[in-house]
Amino acid sequence: MSEFRAVMVAVDGSEQSDRAVVVARDLARATGGVVHLFHMREREVIVGKSGGSFERETDEEVEALLEKELAVLRGGGVGVVPDVRRGRLGETARAILQVADEVSADVVVIGLHGLSEFSAAMLGGTTYKILHATKRPILVVP
Repeated sequence: MSEFRAVMVAVDGSEQSDRAVVVARDLARATGGVVHLFHMREREVIVGKSGGSFERETDEEVEALLEKELAVLRGGGVGVVPDVRRGRLGETARAILQVADEVSADVVVIGLHGLSEFSAAMLGGTTYKILHATKRPILVVP
């Protein structure tokens, strides 16, 4: 297990994401590793005559999410490197994989949302996209 020293966890504020943070913390603590905490601020793009875009979260919501997850990680005695990026809705899986490459993550920990198999296939859930697009170890937390 000592090879999992660079642990990346992607968070979105869901219960599954909160559980993934605890798993990432415990894994990093067991291996003497560091946690790379990633959050994607998604932006919806409006197509039409006037166009435009808007972010799905406020600055305050993102700060609250980070404070909560950082407290869990730092309270567990592990080093943590936070990373928040902005991107279009639907690009989160690609961003997670890009950051995992940038930080040379040994493992990516991510929560699994409660989509049915049919919904996941139709909607292309972020976790499913990641699982099918990488050779990197992925730890999925239900």
